[in-house]
Amino acid sequence: MPIGIIVNGTAVILGTVIGFAVHLGDKIQAGGLLLQKGISAILPGDQDRTPEYKSLLVTAIVLFCASGTAIYGSMVSGMTGDHSILLAKSILDLPTSLIFACTLGTVTSFIAVPQMCIFLLLFALAKVIYPYCTPEMIGDFKACGGVLLLATGFRMMKIKEFPIADMIPAMVLVMPLSSLWTAVILPLVS
Repeated sequence: MPIGIIVNGTAVILGTVIGFAVHLGDKIQAGGLLLQKGISAILPGDQDRTPEYKSLLVTAIVLFCASGTAIYGSMVSGMTGDHSILLAKSILDLPTSLIFACTLGTVTSFIAVPQMCIFLLLFALAKVIYPYCTPEMIGDFKACGGVLLLATGFRMMKIKEFPIADMIPAMVLVMPLSSLWTAVILPLVS
């Protein structure tokens, strides 16, 4: 069994357990609804609060703010000055945001505010984080982001309702787990 599968599987499982324990999905949903409520006070319109609307809002927030591509792209951009990953993400996000805007309305455009805060924070911290990253850690990080993106896709297509917001802590855990695996566990097994 490839090592990346073990590290990523462990990170996704532990991250999801942590997300459920702290009710991260509920907090993101509440934040999204608060954002939508503030926008409807300024720009009156439809205040759709169905469970499907709430689910779609959380999906959009996680997709735009916490995808592996965005987080990794912000780190690479901050450390090396190569903005190509973020530019590619923005090109891909444009049609996706248009689709979300058809259902969610104006709140879709305001998701850019938390997205900007998260990306700027990662950009600023990249010089601290990136030097400690090995190629294996970055590979595991990208793979974990891919798993979350796949879960987001299944949720958007209504194939399976993955708790994607509760899975976000996996993105934080995957790099330390990858480092622990390669530095401690592999030498013991070899």
